[in-house]
Amino acid sequence: MSGHEQGPTAGHGNVPEELERALAAEVSLASRLRYVAVGLAGGCGAALIAVLWATEPHPLPVRTRIAFAGLIAVGLAWAAFAGWVLSRRRPLFALDRVLGARLALLVTVVTCVGGTALAAVRATPAAALATALAGLALVLVAGLVLARARSRRRDLLRLRDTLRRDPT
Repeated sequence: MSGHEQGPTAGHGNVPEELERALAAEVSLASRLRYVAVGLAGGCGAALIAVLWATEPHPLPVRTRIAFAGLIAVGLAWAAFAGWVLSRRRPLFALDRVLGARLALLVTVVTCVGGTALAAVRATPAAALATALAGLALVLVAGLVLARARSRRRDLLRLRDTLRRDPT
């Protein structure tokens, strides 16, 4: 069996080496194990917070209930995302990276806004400013990760389209 018959692009003839490497990395065991870890972390985090919420004396303050519900939603979102990726048995051309980066950006923005609002109400102006600046830095990093994921997806789709037009 040749390398082309064994890889994720089997049956596609002469696949450019760069595309074959990229697609093999997308469906590799290491890649799938990373998504298993993401799913377990999200699911276990959500379950842990749900158990903590259930065992706290009632009634909890509204802010605490909102925070618990938000954290559970974030954990379940990461678990659902990982489950979606793992249920796909073919290369996604970095769509998983784009969706994961969007989720990370969304969670980061909500956390930044919530943390800054809380600090503005409960802390000194200096602490609120520090919280806002730290949150802004994290939002910028998440935005860069999203831009990089989109770029990677565009590159892979361009390679795929080139292969479809010129299979030689």
